[in-house]
Amino acid sequence: MSTSASTDTTQLDQLKQFTKVVADTGDFESMRQYAPQDATTNPSLILAASGQEQYSYLIDQAVKEVGSSTASGQNQIDATINRLLILFGKEILDIVPGRVSTEVDARLSFDTQGTIDLAKHLIGLYAAEGIERDRVLIKIASTWEGIKAAELLQQEGIRCNLTLLFSLPQAIACAEAKVQLISPFVGRIYDWYKKSTGTDYTGADDPGVQSVGQIYNYYKKFGYETEVMGASFRNTGQITELAGCDLLTISPDLLSQLHSSNETIERKLDPASAKQSDLEKISLDEKTFRFQLNEDAMATEKTAEGIRKFSADIRKLEKAIAEKLG
Repeated sequence: MSTSASTDTTQLDQLKQFTKVVADTGDFESMRQYAPQDATTNPSLILAASGQEQYSYLIDQAVKEVGSSTASGQNQIDATINRLLILFGKEILDIVPGRVSTEVDARLSFDTQGTIDLAKHLIGLYAAEGIERDRVLIKIASTWEGIKAAELLQQEGIRCNLTLLFSLPQAIACAEAKVQLISPFVGRIYDWYKKSTGTDYTGADDPGVQSVGQIYNYYKKFGYETEVMGASFRNTGQITELAGCDLLTISPDLLSQLHSSNETIERKLDPASAKQSDLEKISLDEKTFRFQLNEDAMATEKTAEGIRKFSADIRKLEKAIAEKLG
């Protein structure tokens, strides 16, 4: 049975009664304004933020610190970008009470060992700043190789956020790997189906909303502890349809819209209802995972597209850093 919160509070405050709200941004001021529990970043958000004047000091600091080291060439660029990620993460953790997600290079999405090595390096850089690993989530693409890397990292106490996730098979593999958290991309699923069918989906009919609801119900029915964090929203309707999800990561613009509305939000997802769902347990090995993912054209295309875009933004960031390093 759905429950609702009082209408004398904003939708954002109502949502926080059901769901942990996470800021999907590199903008510190937005985080201060909307007081999310956690914050998540990705290469595109870091690239966008780094191009804004108010954050130029972080790039300058990273360039100065690494420029004075013995690193050179690509190693110097890599070291500077890693330092920049840590500087952004530190600033974020001074604002939010919870965790920050820091993403590994998307070009390692099919490299299990490379992902593990970079994740450990980033955690080490955070540790050198006195930041405990339980306040950091390492973001990794939901490829088979990425999921296997996350499984091994989790066993060593490094918590992972599996991103670019568009399908139940990806979610099941993540849960079986006992990752900390997954980020299914509501808006990008919606985008694909809207373009494919010409239908402008709303409310519970939205394929992105349905996908996250199915994943949430599957996890709760079968007792998986992996957290579900809906991501990549296009409108507040997608967010309110997922009220009750473990976490939702929301852009500043949509946080503002939720903050400006007092319409009632009803809880749509809850463990008790999930237990009653008719979902059946699915077993996956690597071959089954790859085949089922391949059978889902949307998930296959959006995962690949996301990796390409994040990789392109990393290259743009590298170019900007190289110019500053001279």
